[in-house]
Amino acid sequence: MRSAVQLFVADGPLLDWDASEGEIDRRENQLKEISGPVTADEAKALVACFGPDDCYGVAWSLLHLIETGPNPVLTTQPALEANEWHHTLWTRAVNGGLVPGVLAD
Repeated sequence: MRSAVQLFVADGPLLDWDASEGEIDRRENQLKEISGPVTADEAKALVACFGPDDCYGVAWSLLHLIETGPNPVLTTQPALEANEWHHTLWTRAVNGGLVPGVLAD
C-alpha cells in the first residue's frame, strides 16, 4: 500500500461539518496526494475512512477515488445501519451492473 494511502487511513474517518476549516483542508490535501487508480487493498482500506456526512464534499472525492480501483470494492450489501457512503458505493455498483443485487426502496 502506498504511503499516501497509509497516511490518510491512519488519520481515520473524515470528520463532520463541525470540523475546523484547517482540518478539512488538511484531509482534502491528503486525499489529493493519492493518485488513481488505487489497488484493491487500498480501496478496501479507504472504505473505512468515510465519516458521518459529506465533509463539505471531501467524501465524494473519496468515493470517486475508491471507484478508480478494481470494482466492486463492496461485494455484499451493507447492513441497514452501515454508513450511508457504503450504501452509496453499493447502489452505484448494483446500478453499474458490477454486482447482482436488489436495491431496497
